[in-house]
Amino acid sequence: MYIITISGREEEGAYSVTNESGEQVLYIFQEEDDAARFAMLLEESDSYPEMNVVEVEDLAVIEACEANDYNYVIITKDDIVIPPEETDEEHDFI
Repeated sequence: MYIITISGREEEGAYSVTNESGEQVLYIFQEEDDAARFAMLLEESDSYPEMNVVEVEDLAVIEACEANDYNYVIITKDDIVIPPEETDEEHDFI
């Protein structure tokens, strides 16, 4: 599985979105190509710096999210996700 981070700052957090309830949700992609495409869309919006796709152990990242009460969603190859139009830079990474 794959997550998205800021290039060169992979240890500082992963990209997340804010859901309708105002909660942070980590996107975990099953397919590297889908993560790369999403990262490219983020970069093209000019609201984000260069992004990096990082491969993660699926069980490890899910366990870390659950242990820290982070919300997450697994993006499958059949899902279509697009970046939000507006960003709140203080809350885009968990």
